[in-house]
Amino acid sequence: MIRAYLKDNILITDGAMGTYYAEITGKYDILPEMANLDEAETIERIHHEYIEAGAKLIKTNTFSANSIGMDVSRAEIEKVISAGIEIANRVALGKNVFVAASIGPIPDMVGKTDMDPEVILDEYKFVVDVFLKKNAKIFIFETFSDTRYLQEITQYIKEKDNSVFIVTQFATTPEGFTRKALSIDSIITLARSCNSIDAYGFNCGVGPTHIFNNLKDKLFAEDIVAVAPNAGYPEIVRGRTVYINNPEYFAERMREISGLGAKILGGCCGTTPAHIKKMAELIHSGKVDSFSRPAVSPKPNVLAGRKNRNDFAEKLKRDQFVIAVELDPPFNADPQTIINNARICKESGVDIVTIADSPMGRARVDSMMLAAKIKREAGIDVIPHICCRDKNSNALKSALLAGYIEDIRNVLAVTGDPIAESDKGEIKGVFNLNSLKLMELMSSMNKDVFSEEPITIGGALNLNAMRPAGEIQRMLKKAERGATFFLTQPIFDNNVIDFLSQINPKDNVKILGGIMPLVSYRNAQFLNNEVAGIRIPESIINKFDPTMEKEDAERLGIEIALEIAEKMKNVVNGFYFITPFNRVRMITKIINRLGM
Repeated sequence: MIRAYLKDNILITDGAMGTYYAEITGKYDILPEMANLDEAETIERIHHEYIEAGAKLIKTNTFSANSIGMDVSRAEIEKVISAGIEIANRVALGKNVFVAASIGPIPDMVGKTDMDPEVILDEYKFVVDVFLKKNAKIFIFETFSDTRYLQEITQYIKEKDNSVFIVTQFATTPEGFTRKALSIDSIITLARSCNSIDAYGFNCGVGPTHIFNNLKDKLFAEDIVAVAPNAGYPEIVRGRTVYINNPEYFAERMREISGLGAKILGGCCGTTPAHIKKMAELIHSGKVDSFSRPAVSPKPNVLAGRKNRNDFAEKLKRDQFVIAVELDPPFNADPQTIINNARICKESGVDIVTIADSPMGRARVDSMMLAAKIKREAGIDVIPHICCRDKNSNALKSALLAGYIEDIRNVLAVTGDPIAESDKGEIKGVFNLNSLKLMELMSSMNKDVFSEEPITIGGALNLNAMRPAGEIQRMLKKAERGATFFLTQPIFDNNVIDFLSQINPKDNVKILGGIMPLVSYRNAQFLNNEVAGIRIPESIINKFDPTMEKEDAERLGIEIALEIAEKMKNVVNGFYFITPFNRVRMITKIINRLGM
């Protein structure tokens, strides 16, 4: 029995079914649940690989198996579920491995139509009944955003079979909230209050570091907690969602999570048998290191000011070296920190500040509105990033018009990070345009609407990609559509700097080399393993000691950034500093040391 096992053991579960199925079959555009009927051997193989890797629990390939989400008949769904549990039971037979029924959230909106809650609840009951008919004894409800249906459906299960063990897992953002705005504390309270839930936890949405950070101050007491994060954050490669291959890093973070008291550990999107194998090898009954909480910065005064000239664009035209600094837009409605940091940048001679547009698909303050406020109140030029993920062409055009009224004359056009896998049932990426099409739109508006003072268009450039030459070709396509400057991803590798020196772009194209000061060993590991588009050589990571004091680590991060800047300054038209954790003073120290 699973309850007896959990008294004395940490239960290792499998990793992702959907992303691993796509990886090994190349079928990225179909629901893997249908493979229960058409490719049973492939699903068996995946289960086998996870068991051989050390998983003591495997989940049925049924996460999306419901008639509403898959838009098929209930008779077809019953076949899919029945085949899924039969395959898993067949593989687990004689191996002392538990089998759990996997159930994901049923969409409560189809197209523009809200579903009747009673229809949704009835569908859950139908799915549950199919599993119970197949004698399922463990249920895992995965990637939920609230407990709206969970309390009723788990009670329904217990009424039918009180011996069933039920796990409910919730997907959260890096800030510790579900997409229905429930905090982790609220989730824990709700789960504890529901007698029909045997274990609760968190899966998908974020990588292991964010889950650890969100759980490290929680007291689980005797609770059975299940944790299954993603491998990290994905990137889009030729239209496919691809995760970083990082088993060692993933396992190390999961060992720390086990030290917090979590008893059921596995993986979600992007995790493979290699991740589970390395995790099973590392996890024992160890303790976690102690972590100090970051100090909260005082709220500064805001410097009011205004300037209307586009000095940034003029300096680029005159081939003068420019300095841009990226500042993080807040998640809440308090802009004082970012405005004060913009003021500090201005006092330090920074030419312009940039504001990202909800990076990683997580809602932050609107970049265009915040840029306008910074320009008015801090008196420094701004580059709002505008991504295509959340707005159709009408909304993008409206935003550009509004920004223009506020004297914004520089914009960075980006396609935008993808919506997290766990959110796709509730949040839809629009992608009416991509960065190239957005640049075309802005170029057209420059001719027709903004002809007196055209907007200067910028683009992103990732030279850390496996094929940087291909990125240069894409850069030139963007230049053809109106982009005149490019901000690179943070650069740490000397090979990338050497490649930069060989680029011979058009005369009107300027490149600002990305520099992100590292602040700790953990920060370097996280960026290298969980953030798409960033690659940090081991030689740099190993310069940091995990036990370094904050001040020592910051000083080292500044020295590394200075070395990179000195190597890069003769092959770029400016620097693009990415501010870590609002520590803008690190950036100003670097600028001062460079004599700029």
